[in-house]
Amino acid sequence: MPQPWREVLKKIDDYRWEIPQSYKAGMSVPGLIFASESMLNHIWQEQVFQQVANVAFLPGIVGHSLAMPDIHWGYGFPIGGVAGTRVKDGVISPGGVGFDINCGVRLLRTNLTEEEARPKIEQLIGELFVNVPSGLGSEGKIRVSEKELDKVLIQGSHWAVEKGYGNAEDIVVTEESGCIKGANPDKVSSKAKKRGIPQLGTLGSGNHFLEVEVVDEIYDRDAATAMGISEVGQVLVLIHTGSRGFGHQVCTDYVALLGEAVKRYGINLPDRQLACAPVNSPEGQDYLAAMSCAANYAWTNRQCIAHWARESFIKVFGKSIRELGMEQVYDVAHNIAKIEEYTIDGKKLTLCVHRKGATRAFPAGHPDIPDIYQNIGQPVLIPGDMGRCSYVALGTELAMKESFGSTCHGAGRAQSRSAAKRSLRGADVAQALAARGITVKTGNMGSLAEEASEAYKDVNEVVEVTHRAGISHKVSRAIPIGVIKG
Repeated sequence: MPQPWREVLKKIDDYRWEIPQSYKAGMSVPGLIFASESMLNHIWQEQVFQQVANVAFLPGIVGHSLAMPDIHWGYGFPIGGVAGTRVKDGVISPGGVGFDINCGVRLLRTNLTEEEARPKIEQLIGELFVNVPSGLGSEGKIRVSEKELDKVLIQGSHWAVEKGYGNAEDIVVTEESGCIKGANPDKVSSKAKKRGIPQLGTLGSGNHFLEVEVVDEIYDRDAATAMGISEVGQVLVLIHTGSRGFGHQVCTDYVALLGEAVKRYGINLPDRQLACAPVNSPEGQDYLAAMSCAANYAWTNRQCIAHWARESFIKVFGKSIRELGMEQVYDVAHNIAKIEEYTIDGKKLTLCVHRKGATRAFPAGHPDIPDIYQNIGQPVLIPGDMGRCSYVALGTELAMKESFGSTCHGAGRAQSRSAAKRSLRGADVAQALAARGITVKTGNMGSLAEEASEAYKDVNEVVEVTHRAGISHKVSRAIPIGVIKG
């Protein structure tokens, strides 16, 4: 097979490929793609490396414009893209966060074994499907006024715990303790709030899911044990969702507003989808405040869903939370911009780190991770597709030096949703999953085709790249036995 990417990409090693700064006039830094050689043909065919190069035009960008091995085409930034811009003279771009602000993952461990769960899996998935609202445009069980929603946007997971959804221990093992500072509801449009009010506590549609899974591999037993993952066959619960229509509207609003700011500040960009504003400008600060609201909405959302998941397990298994051992392992954001400090070329810089389809991956000893993980590093949660597997990994020191403390976030799409629907039928996908011992429940059978394994890269290969590149460290792997899809 022809390999035209060899004419552009410079091989650093087996898992790092550089787009030289000379590739496009105007690139301020080189691009760097973490990938295996076998992945590069698809990356080239999709032309997604062009987006990596375009991001390198952003004012104030430092280091490299980065792409993780789960990279695929996105709005402005590629999904799987990471960029750090100087706060002092750099910009913030909504395209570097995405429309589903703080789409992320929460992992719960249990004391249950596969042997105990298998006989009741259909009943459990049915109960979860009833208890956790899902689907396109779904509305939640929580009713809030706009005034109360403002409290959610400021307090995040703390609001949910105060209302009885979960416990304080959950907050301890949530990124940013489930509440990023600087959120200001006054910077959010009334349209966004109207979209957010009915959807609080809902899973949503698309690639969002709630998965009951079973540990099938443990690579680092000491680290796994520290997370409460003690044995092969142990049942885990993975929740993947974000800020729903609220976050989408926040992004929509600010893409338009910052598109105008680009002209005012005389910023030249190769793609208007990279709309941005200086971080310290009024427009940049307003976006940060609104984005933080959406991030807090998403953490509240996952907090409520985790609570209902626990209630479902209690009902089906007839055991208390204590007996079930349903403790939270961690919760991470996959789409967010954060103000963080890094040492670049020997200088300590305050950066705005954009992670769009990427996971924070801080190492042992980092002050921003919980005390219980100080000796091992931050848990990294990497969902695959509903027919294969998901991973738990750890952040590393090398990630801090090379990737702004970031790693991959999932398998990454190999087919567009429309292409998957043209080639697959949802009913056939459900039948294939059942044949593999995976119970699936959805309100929209057609959506299963969009989320079939064939539509995604193999998460095993993606995680192997980040593990061998040293920007995250494999801890355990789990396979699905039951899935709820929106």
